[in-house]
Amino acid sequence: MAISALAAGCADNSIPRAQLPELDLTNPLLAAWETPYATPPFSKIELKHYEPAFDAAIACTRAEVAAIVENPRKPTFVNTVVALERSGSLLGRIEGLFFNLLEADSSDEMQEIAQRVQPKLTELENDISLNEELFARVKAVYEHPGRLSQEDRMLLEKTYRRFARNGAALSDADKELYRKYTTELSALTLQFGQNALAATNAFTLRITDPKVVAELPAFVREGMASEAAARGEKGWTVTLQYPSYLPFMTYSTNRDLKEQLWRANASCAMGGKFDNTEIVKKIVNTRLKIANLLGYKCYADYVLEDRMAGDTPTVMAFLDELLEATKSWADADYRTVGEYAASQGFQGELMPWDWSYYSDKYKNEKYALNDELVKPYFELEHVKKGVFLLANKLYGLNFTPNKEIDVYHPDVTAYDVTDRDGSFLAVLYLDFFPRASKQSGAWMTEFRGAKCVDGEETRPLVSLVMNFTKPTASTPSLLTFREVETFLHEFGHALHGMLGRGKYESMTGTNVYRDFVELPSQIMENWASRKEYLDLWAVHYQTGEKIPAEIVDRIVAAQNYLAAYANVRQLSFGMTDMAWHTLTKPFEGNVEQFEVEAMAPTQVLPVVAGTAMSPAFGHIFSGGYAAGYYGYKWAEVLDADAFSLFKEKGIFNEEVARSFRENILEKGGSEHPMELYVRFRGHKPETRALIERMGLGK
Repeated sequence: MAISALAAGCADNSIPRAQLPELDLTNPLLAAWETPYATPPFSKIELKHYEPAFDAAIACTRAEVAAIVENPRKPTFVNTVVALERSGSLLGRIEGLFFNLLEADSSDEMQEIAQRVQPKLTELENDISLNEELFARVKAVYEHPGRLSQEDRMLLEKTYRRFARNGAALSDADKELYRKYTTELSALTLQFGQNALAATNAFTLRITDPKVVAELPAFVREGMASEAAARGEKGWTVTLQYPSYLPFMTYSTNRDLKEQLWRANASCAMGGKFDNTEIVKKIVNTRLKIANLLGYKCYADYVLEDRMAGDTPTVMAFLDELLEATKSWADADYRTVGEYAASQGFQGELMPWDWSYYSDKYKNEKYALNDELVKPYFELEHVKKGVFLLANKLYGLNFTPNKEIDVYHPDVTAYDVTDRDGSFLAVLYLDFFPRASKQSGAWMTEFRGAKCVDGEETRPLVSLVMNFTKPTASTPSLLTFREVETFLHEFGHALHGMLGRGKYESMTGTNVYRDFVELPSQIMENWASRKEYLDLWAVHYQTGEKIPAEIVDRIVAAQNYLAAYANVRQLSFGMTDMAWHTLTKPFEGNVEQFEVEAMAPTQVLPVVAGTAMSPAFGHIFSGGYAAGYYGYKWAEVLDADAFSLFKEKGIFNEEVARSFRENILEKGGSEHPMELYVRFRGHKPETRALIERMGLGK
């Protein structure tokens, strides 16, 4: 069966039917979705459907763009800028599924499809951004915009800048170079991510001697045994997935095995079958070529022009200011843990593979706090209820499981999200546990964003993907305190997506400057250690006993434990990112040595030869944070300052929550983030708010 693209959702209904491609409606990716809230019919979608759907949607997008270019009428905001914004809706739907599942539930065949599809998408993107006639129409509107609303002006500004920053003003010869470089970069970043995933999955540490695991807490042993059983192995297995890796590093006294495990993690995708070191060089050099071609000295200059920080000197000064304020305290943290280790009989230099064990043991002794103590009160189902409760108390949201909504994996649960008045806001998908088909880490993504067309609002489909400790045969999933913070962090992103409102999908929800997007997520972490919040839901999974006040007091007391060390560690990532992306000449050196030099000002733990994080640093080499990792610390300053208002007025204060929702969460990218922040807080953020929160200097 075939039908004209007009009936299947191509954006511009003014396109003559003869110009529209025919769509095969037997392909579920192209057919209308007669599902609750038009959610994806995952169970009907097979791998064979993706490539034909991509090809058809690309053709549809080309027809839509051609209609804009060939419009005989004078360029206007509506017939050019809005029409361009609405184009590609079918393609966006397919991309939203495929590339999100490529991270969350991938396979070798899916990765091969990505390798074939990505060049076509890059070619389409270049054909649009380098189209002289299209840019001329956009430029004509930009130069004579007429009377527009704030939201419309922002869309026009973003559209014009996107063309200018993507080569529209280049000569024909340079446009061809731009096409070449961006196509190469697209393929390289895709390969980087696939190598990192494969390298992570390729390493396992198998243990068959019961004596080696006898000392470990029961939840660690059970997790290792469960991992081994899932692989058809006997004994106990540790992987490089953090719910497996970190507990072993924290509780085992076997230095040899921990060194082996740490080195494997610290050299992931560095050499061997899935080597990313040459790809790192190619990525940074290709990015430099693109920046130079567009008239910038380095890639960071290009990126930061379109960020809240504004430019490279501002970011470098920001990182340097935080480093100067905290480095001596981080060194003191290292000495403190080292002296404690020596008091326990440890001899020699405290190495990175010793750090988790002794820092946790010292924390337990100083604060009488460890994962074993708190995990029974953080059973995943209880934590989930607690997170939902916080959203309800702050914003009036309610979450109801909907089994009628199709999901992409049995581990996933879908929820209807409604506002306090009962109106539908979003669908939320929760995907909690590690698997070989899933990238490591935790993230929020969307299958669909929010928008409003001709008065009809489309609400978002939001997904949270995490890698929490799996339940075992005898124990449910029990989270560490850090995992509770992670849940709240990613849920903050979800709130940003679910509460977003506006006419244009490209400017709603999390479609904001990269160094602003972490504010809604990081501010949520503050509630994790607030007694009046934990008292509402944190109970022992076996006895139902409320989390004791003394444990909450210990959590609060330990909140700033190793805060300076953790801060400098994050700064080391940001400075490494900036070092790679402030290069002004092609890099042909040694990746490991470059990283050692970049991290030298932030180095606290001893340097270990043969290791480097860059070959597996997906955030900056395949995840969109190139010259942007500093944004985590930037947003920490914002969130420390913003949360101080909640502390002043009350952590559940309705007035403050309403202001945060209206000025931050709902507005998306419709206004400049500094204007939105000042409207909420009353003043610009100051770095000292973060320093004070870490308790340094007191």
